[in-house]
Amino acid sequence: MTQPAPTPPYLIRPATPDDAEAYVRTHVAGLHETYEHIMPPEYHAHYDAEVPTLIERRRAAFEEAARTPGSARSWLAVDDAGAPVAIATSGPGRDEDRPDFELHHIYTLRSTHGSGLGQRLLDTAIGTGAAYLWILNGNPRAERFYIRNGFAPDGTSMLCGPTWHHRPMFRMHRPDHD
Repeated sequence: MTQPAPTPPYLIRPATPDDAEAYVRTHVAGLHETYEHIMPPEYHAHYDAEVPTLIERRRAAFEEAARTPGSARSWLAVDDAGAPVAIATSGPGRDEDRPDFELHHIYTLRSTHGSGLGQRLLDTAIGTGAAYLWILNGNPRAERFYIRNGFAPDGTSMLCGPTWHHRPMFRMHRPDHD
């Protein structure tokens, strides 16, 4: 009987200002892989063109987070060769009607899918407490992942802004389940 291949031992660590470029490049690669069949080519071209600006913004955000207790935190996951393969950011809720914790995003590169890395990032980013997130319509893989983790749609939806081509998205919430 053939044994399954071992999963790589990904390291998840807090992102620092020095990680801004790796974080952004991993984020943009994750956006491309996740939304290649959902979003038009203009969406992908926009993010490719914005990489330098996004790196500077992310560096500033990481610097601000380091100075501000209780602000959003970010993580970078790397493979055993040190190459970035996933990211996550979470923090205090930004929606007025949902003041609990928010998962801003998790993106894992396709090469890591099925390895358990996404679960480890989710557990790192939000733990077991109450949390919410926004998910783009038409992303069943992510929706299944979050449902397995106790999230359910809370009935709130809206359209994304122009960068996201006004695509619909909906909010999912998970009650505290310590």
